[in-house]
Amino acid sequence: MIELYPAIDLRDGMAVRLVQGDFERSTVFNEDPVAQAQEFASEGATKLHVVDLDGALEGNPMHAPIIAQLAATFPGTVQLGGGLRDQPAVETAIATGVERVVVGTAVIEDEEFLRWATGRLGDRLVVALDARDGRVATHGWTQISDRTAVDVAADLVRTGVRHLLYTDIGRDGTLSGPNLEALRKLSHAAPPLTILASGGISSLDDLVALAELGLPNIRGVIVGRALYEGRFTVSDAIATLAAARP
Repeated sequence: MIELYPAIDLRDGMAVRLVQGDFERSTVFNEDPVAQAQEFASEGATKLHVVDLDGALEGNPMHAPIIAQLAATFPGTVQLGGGLRDQPAVETAIATGVERVVVGTAVIEDEEFLRWATGRLGDRLVVALDARDGRVATHGWTQISDRTAVDVAADLVRTGVRHLLYTDIGRDGTLSGPNLEALRKLSHAAPPLTILASGGISSLDDLVALAELGLPNIRGVIVGRALYEGRFTVSDAIATLAAARP
């Protein structure tokens, strides 16, 4: 079954959502991220995806105290991304108590750091592939690489990485539906890796469509704006994913 990961994106200490990764198109949904996490948990969430947006811009963690609170109070798995581009940043993330660490820019550009991260974290490491029009975006989605997400995913198979988080930036925060074809290509390019899908989920039908792809390595889906805008609830999403059949 595909697992649900409600998203909390931190900016200026608040839970926000962006549109297509644009920091100028930011909406505050809850001034208390810890309370938001507890609300998700009360509806049945056992996974939580947290992004330090300020950390992504600055290149190092900016909200460690809030993240530590989230990790200590959320009754499930918390994974963290955003600005984790060197060993001290990853160690800071681990010290907050999060279960999984999401690293993007650094491991794509620095093979030595990738080797260290896989050795240090093992199954706790998630590599984020954020793509715009199929090409990998780095540095808080502000720079576009010449490499495609499919090519990078295929290369990562040989590195010891076990988990990928794929975000279609063009759909992120737009409620326009997931990029199913991109996910299919990514799944076929890296079948040994588990994939978390992110970007565009707007309805329970989108969750059903994702499940009906029948791709066994797609193990999770990250949902943000649709939950915040009340298009469906966490409990509805969990039930839909449990009932969906490939």
